[in-house]
Amino acid sequence: MLDRRTFLASSTALGFLAFGGLPVRALAQAQPAEAQAAGERDAALDAMLDGWFREDLLDNPTFATNLGLDTGELAQLRGRLGESSLAEINEERAQSVERLRQIEGFEREGLSEAGRLNYDIAQFRWSVNAQGARFRYGSAGGRPALYVLSQLGGSYYGVPDFLDTQHPIGDRQDAEYYLDRVEDFARNLQQETERLRHDASLGVVAPDFILDKTIASISRLREGPAAESTLVRSLVRRTREQGIEGDWEARATALVSGPVAAGLDAQIALLRDLRTNAVHDAGVWRLPEGEAYYDWGIRANTTTTMTGDEIHRTGLEQVAELHAELDTMLKAQGYTQGSVGDRLNAMNEEERFLYPNTDAGRAELLAALNRQVEEITPRLPRMFNRIPTSRVQIRRVPVEIEIGAPGGYYQGASLDGSRPGAYYINLRDTHERPSLGLPTLSYHEAVPGHHFQVSLAREAGELPLYRRTQGFSAYNEGWALYAERVADELGVYEDDPFGRIGYLQSYLFRAVRLVVDSGMHHKRWSREQAVRYMVDNAAEPEGSAVREIERYCVWPGQACAYKIGQTVIANLRAEAERTMGERFDIKAFHDVVLLAGSMPLTVLERRVQDWMRTA
Repeated sequence: MLDRRTFLASSTALGFLAFGGLPVRALAQAQPAEAQAAGERDAALDAMLDGWFREDLLDNPTFATNLGLDTGELAQLRGRLGESSLAEINEERAQSVERLRQIEGFEREGLSEAGRLNYDIAQFRWSVNAQGARFRYGSAGGRPALYVLSQLGGSYYGVPDFLDTQHPIGDRQDAEYYLDRVEDFARNLQQETERLRHDASLGVVAPDFILDKTIASISRLREGPAAESTLVRSLVRRTREQGIEGDWEARATALVSGPVAAGLDAQIALLRDLRTNAVHDAGVWRLPEGEAYYDWGIRANTTTTMTGDEIHRTGLEQVAELHAELDTMLKAQGYTQGSVGDRLNAMNEEERFLYPNTDAGRAELLAALNRQVEEITPRLPRMFNRIPTSRVQIRRVPVEIEIGAPGGYYQGASLDGSRPGAYYINLRDTHERPSLGLPTLSYHEAVPGHHFQVSLAREAGELPLYRRTQGFSAYNEGWALYAERVADELGVYEDDPFGRIGYLQSYLFRAVRLVVDSGMHHKRWSREQAVRYMVDNAAEPEGSAVREIERYCVWPGQACAYKIGQTVIANLRAEAERTMGERFDIKAFHDVVLLAGSMPLTVLERRVQDWMRTA
């Protein structure tokens, strides 16, 4: 097995170290003394950050596969999923604290402008992760997640679809690696069960309604003959397509019916036991250091220092503004009676805006999404200098997890574009997806939203690899929401007033998120109060609203990333238009925002303001 120490000591690995896409040795070329000193400082910082990135690849083999980096020296990662044990999580927490110490011990002075950008992004990332290291439950870094298992979290939720859609099978070794990962899946299930028991001993148990959804989702994966499971069918289908001989069905079935089934059964049993005494309170405030945890959730997800009160107040203000704008548009279409929420709810239930809740209706809906992406793509050069080459596919959320999955989400393409990006849409009930809002969802998840932004970053060979592949929720989600406005500016709603109402309802929905997330976690709203507010004010169908609210229960602060990020980007654009006047160029503005990759909003603000002064 390839271990971290062996990899980092190898000459091949050291050859990968790069700054701005150039080998480190290129930075030592003859240049003025000050610039050469900055180049040497940049190279030292880059070596440290690149080393951390490669350590993280070894600890997260599925990420290496997602990026297409599980080849050559890293080929053995294709046979692993990574660790989910309590010991590993505690090691990650300690690592976050240590990396913050190291980055803050590295003098920022003397770096070039590009080096300072690398430094600022890394310093923010590890300061946030170190802030979360104090909490001895839930996730260890990245997105704050309260519970080891939830309707949105756990290996049961992600591994089957990952193996089906991302794990490549081109030869016999890939198929063997697939089986190794199924074995790892069983081990991960056991490790998560141990962590679930540990967290419960600290008083950290999900609310009853979250446990109900989680039990239902895991049970659905567990049901049915093992030979008919996605885990088995995917391997059998793809080895047959590649002409790879072997008894793959029998071997995979033995793993799924044996250790995987045992692992799922153990999780279901423990969750049912915890359910007997579970409470109904939705917010993080009831857990150990709950208020501090929510502060971390806000900072990690919005990359700001906003408080729960500020988030709540901002949400209420933006809801009022959007209600006023929608009121005018609804009246223009003849909808005059009742509140804005009442009128939107009534419109969303009209048969003309609904797809049949059948397989044929789902196929028709997916075809419409594909047309929307195809039709906007030729318009993109009007607003952007650079267009990514990676393709995007639109897929249905796997049936096994759709009961708790969000309405839509995005999965990035591989770095080389050999595997396209994927925009997933939840089609459990097509009546929860009125056609009014589907175009703007496509622009958000695909182009010019997530797929556009993530692919531009991954294709930016001038950036270090660790910058091309990282993400900050407020930036990524803020861009995707801002991109919905760009689609409007590209004229997609010129002859579609109802589509434009759907677009504004999308903005309203994100403003409502600010209110309900802070409402539950800061102001101690109940789940039911939050659902009712979302239905009444965002006109979200009740079934969809329930899934959304329950999502916010397990990811404190994540729902705030969208509207806070969009607001910052929109304000920066307005400031640039105002201060630059005729010098303002929308394509150049988008270059500044997009081409350096994802970053904290505070860093983005400085970057755009520097551009305003010097462009």
